[in-house]
Amino acid sequence: MAQKAIREADGKKMMARLLKDYTGGKYPVKDRYITIGPETDMKKLPNKYKWLTKEKLVVKPDQLIKRRGKSKLLLLNTDWKEAEKWIKARMSKKVTVGKTTGVLDHFIVEPFIPHEQKDEYYFAITSVLEGDLVLFYHEGGVDVGDIDAKATKMLVPIGEMPTAAEFEKKLVAKAPKDRKKMLAEFFEGMYKFYADLNFAYLEINPVVVVGKDIYPLDLAAKLDDTAKFVSGKKWGDVEFPSPFGRIRTPEEEYIDMLDGKTGSSLKLTVLNPEGRIWTMVAGGGASVIYADTITDLGFMDEMANYGEYSGNPNEEFTYLYAKTILDLMTKKPNKKGKYLIVGGGIANFTDVAKTFTGIIRALREYGDKLKKQKVKIYVRRGGPNYATGLKNIGALKEEIGLDIEVYGPETHMTNIVSMALKGGK
Repeated sequence: MAQKAIREADGKKMMARLLKDYTGGKYPVKDRYITIGPETDMKKLPNKYKWLTKEKLVVKPDQLIKRRGKSKLLLLNTDWKEAEKWIKARMSKKVTVGKTTGVLDHFIVEPFIPHEQKDEYYFAITSVLEGDLVLFYHEGGVDVGDIDAKATKMLVPIGEMPTAAEFEKKLVAKAPKDRKKMLAEFFEGMYKFYADLNFAYLEINPVVVVGKDIYPLDLAAKLDDTAKFVSGKKWGDVEFPSPFGRIRTPEEEYIDMLDGKTGSSLKLTVLNPEGRIWTMVAGGGASVIYADTITDLGFMDEMANYGEYSGNPNEEFTYLYAKTILDLMTKKPNKKGKYLIVGGGIANFTDVAKTFTGIIRALREYGDKLKKQKVKIYVRRGGPNYATGLKNIGALKEEIGLDIEVYGPETHMTNIVSMALKGGK
């Protein structure tokens, strides 16, 4: 699973479009969420959204920023004139939140919902190894505190679909008596929404109950982006923004575009373009293990990238992925030389020989640059046709003179990292 965070407005718009279908029409969410970016002509908005000048509003940045209220990035109970002024004063300006500095460029505007603190509840679902963990706390809001210690938790095993009655009995027991059934029914619909649309994480804090209506006031969510082929149409025009303070490189954008064109998984994050240690790892789990090993050996500051290719990508996609990494790697030399770790576990169904064909093609293309920059390559892989794949990639040592060492499943997966970095400081 590849979890990617989405904007709050996108998550709420999905709820507005679809939640009524999962709650039998009982708990609809009105689509009154406006995204404002650098190119938005705010003068035209009141004509398009008539409610904008008729209701009190809430304005906040929509850029995966936590604790916006405490960072004075929240405008409450205001009118459109003041909201417009507030946004213009902050648009494209740098701000520091905690230790992170970034540029504000996306805001969400929505109606202000008058309520009391007792009307606020905490609700979240997160995917875990055993299934989905649902959390509820009867005193939600900005000062919710250590939710992991406070919340009532309910584990939903893989493949099961809990009913409102189960939620009422196991999850919302501490809610006011007159609201238990309502909250349980809403959470049943939210769980169906979460599962059917392949969310990986969803948090609403607070969920507010006013009369017979329920409102999601503050939302954070992540989707399993590998499920785009299954749920993409229901997601709509959803965006996966970079974390606040981080600007995606053209190479990251390119790999993300390739990832969207294949049922396989292609991921790339550039950590340090001048780093000496580059990885080309098969498998999401393996990518974490390799990154942790590099860090444990004291080379975190030299780790250039993080990512993975998996799901049996064809030769062309693997070639384009490898070419992108090699191009980044060889842009600027380092007098100490560099390391390329082509690693992975023992594949279940990925054809190692086929994927290595794409990697080999890229290595041939960049062979001269790799030799000139003293790049040492370590390869470790297992799985279907691994022997052929290792033989072919190992042949590049004689064929074009690459400094390459090749290992199979008899070698521990992370041993090549210590081999490569031993004495490398």
